[in-house]
Amino acid sequence: MRDGALRISGEEFGCIATKKAYRDYHLIAEFKWGEKIFGNPRTVRNSGILMHATGPDGNRPPWMASIECQLAQGCVGDFIVIPDKQTKTPSIPVDITSDTTIGEDGRTRWKTGGTPTNYSGRQFWWSKHDPEFKERIDTHGRWDVESPLNEWTRVECVCAGGRITVIVNGVTVNECYDVWPFAGKILLEVEGYEILFRKFELHPLKQESK
Repeated sequence: MRDGALRISGEEFGCIATKKAYRDYHLIAEFKWGEKIFGNPRTVRNSGILMHATGPDGNRPPWMASIECQLAQGCVGDFIVIPDKQTKTPSIPVDITSDTTIGEDGRTRWKTGGTPTNYSGRQFWWSKHDPEFKERIDTHGRWDVESPLNEWTRVECVCAGGRITVIVNGVTVNECYDVWPFAGKILLEVEGYEILFRKFELHPLKQESK
């Protein structure tokens, strides 16, 4: 802890994980990047929030099978499926579907009312990902809603049953459904770049009255 924030140095590839599994929650995190770089000094700073993590630790070294809300620069709010890569035990199924459109760069983006698309190994980019964005360190796309480098970015992940909605600085940027699994541990990913979290809250969703 430093100045009231959780500091993750980025020296190793790994994660900080919750001890318990959770479902049906509203996650609120506020992060900003530190100065230290242990990964590629030319590509974007990279981290993520991995949800519904299941299976043994490090089943895809060093992360568990899970669904990632990307925190990389220019890509905050993208979805990535982290599959189970073990070969000696049965596979842990991880899957999502999203309503999408194809951008000018050929990448699949979330779009309300778009074509239902099952995840097939390619990132589901957030709705207004700049097709001309080059993933160079400390750069931004034209329509990014994440905060400037030295400011805090607020990310909310609302996990309701088989649906995940991602909100960045108050703007809904991505959504998926038919999520499996729909419960599990939550991991803060470490991928070579110093990152600080001043807030990490988990609120249970209110049950609808019958």
